[in-house]
Amino acid sequence: MKELILSSKQIDEITTKLASKFNDLYMNKDVVPVFICVLKGAAPFMHDLIKKCNFPLIIDYVQVSSYSGTESTGVIHLKKDLSENIENKEVIIIEDIIDTGTTLKYLKNYLNITYKPKDIKICCLVDKKPLRKVDLEPDYVGLVLNEAKFLVGYGFDYDELERNTPYVFVPSEDQIDKWNKILKK
Repeated sequence: MKELILSSKQIDEITTKLASKFNDLYMNKDVVPVFICVLKGAAPFMHDLIKKCNFPLIIDYVQVSSYSGTESTGVIHLKKDLSENIENKEVIIIEDIIDTGTTLKYLKNYLNITYKPKDIKICCLVDKKPLRKVDLEPDYVGLVLNEAKFLVGYGFDYDELERNTPYVFVPSEDQIDKWNKILKK
């Protein structure tokens, strides 16, 4: 049995609300922000979000990883760097989930040191506050989850499975066992 965390309708409401905040911020400004999607998980969230943004923006992608299965390894790997120049630009990092905060703190520091943007803000779909291990607070949040649950769907994955599910849920042990068989684990 799946425990639903965010339905498709709730996700649509979140992206509408967040896009409205960005529209208020950038609509009548002579600034073109750069939205940086943290691959792979944040791709569905960012693509739905930017469709509702009514101002010029630039998108780019970065890929960092610290997960294997349901656990964070604690080791951060930069797998894909930016292709856009973000020097002196306003940047919004789009992330699917923040738990320990370690990966995003690393990414924010890396971007600041390497590219020197004017400003970096963080927007996430889900903030799992109880797991935070570093001092990092997102600027824009869709849902605060005060429980340490493993999530899949809508970009969240189990070893790359379930990213295409249009909602977010907590998988059962039986579901994870089924996926492990599919993955031949």
